[in-house]
Amino acid sequence: MPPIISIANLSKTYAGGFQALKNINLDIREGEIFGLLGPNGAGKTTLISIICGIVNPGAGTITVNGHDIIKDYRAARALIGLVPQELTTELFETVWNTVSFSRGLFGKAKNPAHIEKVLKELSLWDKRDEMIKNLSGGMKRRVLIAKALSHEPRILFLDEPTAGVDVELRQDMWQVVRELRATGVTIILTTHYINEAEQMADRIGIIDKGEIILVEEKSELMRKLGTKRLTLELQNKLRKIPAALKRYKLKLAPGGEQLIYTYDTQAQRTGITALLNDVSKAGIAFRDIDTTQSSLEEIFVTLVRRSR
Repeated sequence: MPPIISIANLSKTYAGGFQALKNINLDIREGEIFGLLGPNGAGKTTLISIICGIVNPGAGTITVNGHDIIKDYRAARALIGLVPQELTTELFETVWNTVSFSRGLFGKAKNPAHIEKVLKELSLWDKRDEMIKNLSGGMKRRVLIAKALSHEPRILFLDEPTAGVDVELRQDMWQVVRELRATGVTIILTTHYINEAEQMADRIGIIDKGEIILVEEKSELMRKLGTKRLTLELQNKLRKIPAALKRYKLKLAPGGEQLIYTYDTQAQRTGITALLNDVSKAGIAFRDIDTTQSSLEEIFVTLVRRSR
């Protein structure tokens, strides 16, 4: 199946000489949730803005479901819904009118039933007659999502969609995202909450200084680049790590009640069996063992540091 979004050799340099994007090549699969991660200024918003027709590309090509975003921009743009970072809405208009007007901008016939469905899914139905200026920040962000969904797009861009949203509303939003994906909508997500990408995304792309440094299935990324930590809960406090255990590069937790061993999940041998034997020989007794895997956030930080 061909990608729903295909980006080839995309670059962008602004008038002042700043190169925001450098030779980006990326395919987005239909029906996936793609997490685009990167530090501030990495080029995430510029990339999204170009695909959505807000910013002109400098070089390269982008097609959306086969439609070139320059030569056939109307067809390409009609397939896309965008939830921007900034809260840009008409403050003195009602929720219902704002969302309905957005649908009309794409040449779609009126469909009150669809608008009602979107507002109910986003817990905005009770606010439909409220002016935007009277809503909380979280509710305003929900209105942005409703506007993006008003014309029934096949692709939804979420650019930091949960910034300023409380935990309960955030969970509700992600439930809506899961339901949209279940109907075949492709989701491209940027977020500062890396745990959200870890929870939601099928694939992860990492961008830094305008370049894509990695694109990988999330599960494979965690498997290949993740490390595991084995923690030994000691029966008695330890003042320092014995010399006999030096080769394991253990860390002694503050308080001296835990020994922490980090190992590579891809190595042929983890060294755990030998470690436990040597710990026992050193006269160290432990009462419990726990293992944890490195998070996507730790992997992200490591990759960005490597690229600099």
